Amino acid sequence: MPRRFAGCASARRAFDGRARAPHKAGAMLRLALYQPDIPQNTGTMLRMAACLGLAVEIVEPAGFDVSDRHLRRSGLDYLDHVAITRHRSFAAFAAWRAEAGIRLVLATTAGAVPYTDFAFRPDDCLMVGRESAGVPEAVHAAADARIVVPIRPGLRSLNVAVAAAMIAGEALRQVG
Repeated sequence: MPRRFAGCASARRAFDGRARAPHKAGAMLRLALYQPDIPQNTGTMLRMAACLGLAVEIVEPAGFDVSDRHLRRSGLDYLDHVAITRHRSFAAFAAWRAEAGIRLVLATTAGAVPYTDFAFRPDDCLMVGRESAGVPEAVHAAADARIVVPIRPGLRSLNVAVAAAMIAGEALRQVG
């Protein structure tokens, strides 16, 4: 069962366990962070999500404690303005997603479709991987779509928070 918290002050409050979607009703874009391992990037993405009105799904385990000072510093006072749900594992996240009928769109350097050519839906869940290792093959296989932010040849990747912001901006542009 996912655990919900709003910002760091109530980060350890357990999800109440009722059978319901953890975020407000209706179509809502979501940003999923797969086992994030850099608190500053996570804080930046949480701040972005708060500003853009995205819900956030964190797939545990994270590589840091949610009370980490770097997470708080990069998220500033925005952490109380974003709906965050923590899932104990990818299996728990996948079960929640299947029950909710939410499409998983994975951002990956191995994606075949540029994010600007992809048709986003209002209730998509946009997933980014760990900064250190991306996501395992099982997550690639579970994704309904795999998209990429094209970059110049010979370069590895963008910062995960930058890529997430670019993709979220395009998704919001498309779905309003």
